[in-house]
Amino acid sequence: MTHGFDKHYWESHWEQAPGAGHEPAPHPYLARETHDLLPGTALDAGCGEGAEAVWLAAAGWQVTAADISSEALARARARAAGHPAGDVITWVEADLGAWQPEERFDLVATHYAHPAMPQLRFYGRLAGWVAPGGTLLVVGHLRGHGPGDGHPPEEATADAAGITAVLDPSAWEVVTASEHERPVVRGDRTSVLHDVVVRARRRTRLDPG
Repeated sequence: MTHGFDKHYWESHWEQAPGAGHEPAPHPYLARETHDLLPGTALDAGCGEGAEAVWLAAAGWQVTAADISSEALARARARAAGHPAGDVITWVEADLGAWQPEERFDLVATHYAHPAMPQLRFYGRLAGWVAPGGTLLVVGHLRGHGPGDGHPPEEATADAAGITAVLDPSAWEVVTASEHERPVVRGDRTSVLHDVVVRARRRTRLDPG
């Protein structure tokens, strides 16, 4: 089953989103799950307004940031322009359900990205873009807590068991598979987000076993 997260949907979403002065912080899981990685090449898949791409660039990664929405990328470029590391980010307007990168990356990270294809199939697609020895980091909306209150339709959610099942254990080492609740303050209102976080390392031929 597919859902309506196509280019038209995302352009409309970003055109209606808060504008200047609204700069959300990077997802907290990004720093936690990458602090022990040696910076290399990174893909921010579904980069939105660029918070994670800018954070990665500032941490020394060579970042490619891709999103289907031209409006989101315009906001991301404007955000990056105010940061010393922002000019090293490569911005790509692309439908991640059809796009094929020309290289594999040391890190492929995605945060709340929802394509017009089944969610788990999307994560499997991203996994194919990770270089041997590289890392896949998935942060998504946890299944069983939507829709409503900012949570997407059920078919656009996932759980840790579902995501890890996409990853062949002979090719992947799962480092993190966790589910969380975290409060988010929006204006004078606090809501609770339910997140799933999976970090996995692609094995190399030199790995034992």
